[in-house]
Amino acid sequence: MDMINLILFGPPGSGKGTQAKQLAEKYHLHHISTGDIFRKEIGEKTDLGQLAEDYLKKGELVPDSVTVEMMKKEVNASPDVNGFIYDGFPRTVSQAKSLDYLLDVRNEQISALIALEVDESEIINRILKRGAVYGRADDSDENVIRSRFKVYLEETEPVFKYYEMRGKSSRIDGKGAIEEIFDRLCRVVDGVIQ
Repeated sequence: MDMINLILFGPPGSGKGTQAKQLAEKYHLHHISTGDIFRKEIGEKTDLGQLAEDYLKKGELVPDSVTVEMMKKEVNASPDVNGFIYDGFPRTVSQAKSLDYLLDVRNEQISALIALEVDESEIINRILKRGAVYGRADDSDENVIRSRFKVYLEETEPVFKYYEMRGKSSRIDGKGAIEEIFDRLCRVVDGVIQ
């Protein structure tokens, strides 16, 4: 079987993390979440974490150079897996090109980008609930959430088009029960890996 490289795509709060964990388990993939990596670095008060925190507090993207190096380190640290599921990466076309280059060096490529479609009002409600449950400061301010959604539309949505031009992108409905969304994702993944 060829190496599987999936990008799970969608705005903040679309359910990428929840679904990525389930997909990783079912297909034996290494789940790479930029959000989890950033939170770990912030919690450990590393230089990278403090830099990331400054951007995240404002609802801005962490610079590509920092994010790409972090992803490269994570991929290279896991050589013996069936593949990867990228959750929250790439967030810009520049990052997508860097990921393609990293994979090309490994004689691999992106298998598919699957976008979870969820509208802004649903996103805001989900993130505010998540902020209340988990006490995440970045999820408790509606203005920051709206800013993150706007950044997603302006800077991240073009990544969908970048992979769409290569025949790799698809969209699924990101609303409904977690199991329903997972079934929709699995149908797409099964079609890609067969």
